[in-house]
Amino acid sequence: MKIEHLLIIPDKENIEDSLKLADAYGCGFEYNDFFLPDNLDRQEWVQDRISFYQNLKNKPGYCTLHGAFFDVTVFSDDFKIRQVSDYRVEQSLKIAGELGAAGVIFHTNYIPNFHQKSYRNGWVEKNAEYWAGKAAAYPHLNIYMENMFDTDFRLLAELGEQLQSVSNFGICFDYAHAHAFGEVWQIEEWVRALAPFVRHIHINDNDFMSDSHLALGDGKIDWNKFKKYYEEYFSKASVLIEVTGSEKIKSSLEYLKRL
Repeated sequence: MKIEHLLIIPDKENIEDSLKLADAYGCGFEYNDFFLPDNLDRQEWVQDRISFYQNLKNKPGYCTLHGAFFDVTVFSDDFKIRQVSDYRVEQSLKIAGELGAAGVIFHTNYIPNFHQKSYRNGWVEKNAEYWAGKAAAYPHLNIYMENMFDTDFRLLAELGEQLQSVSNFGICFDYAHAHAFGEVWQIEEWVRALAPFVRHIHINDNDFMSDSHLALGDGKIDWNKFKKYYEEYFSKASVLIEVTGSEKIKSSLEYLKRL
């Protein structure tokens, strides 16, 4: 299984380990430092952290950034909530630009068990309008929408279809979330429905019950099936091994190699 852009999460406190792993396995970085609201409100901290990464020697050339997602609901009917959500999105996009990131990941953040038709249709329509505007305003950045607590793929697939003509918008398929919050027997349906729009993927392992971010091979996910799906449906997508800690990252990288 050949992955053109394989990514890991850098650890600022152990950055030499992160750089060594990235070099040894040919990985880029997905920065996870900038999604917590408390951090984003500390401008000096944000600038110091940006400078730290900008000044790294031998850092990978390809990277992405996980955007703000706590309570970010750009599709809200409440103007003030939309306003604050947009503020966080703008922060994320601007930080990504300063870091030279290729893309930024945001979450769907809808209420999965709220099946009112107007709510679900509104989610698709409002998100399509909003993200089309952001994609146009930031043409140098890819914007990826990630499934979070989504129990099925339908709304995300509809959004992908509405924005398929937007060249710098795509879906981040969190393969582990689909196992933890969806139905395991439906995974191939997820894959087939989202495949035309998937441009980025998050992987880690779990027990199908919680989003535990285990190293690959330490949970119940069938990674041979993932290999098959990746090669058949989205072989051009970048992939983040979304675990933290050098040992879990290295274990996951070795597991992936054995596939």
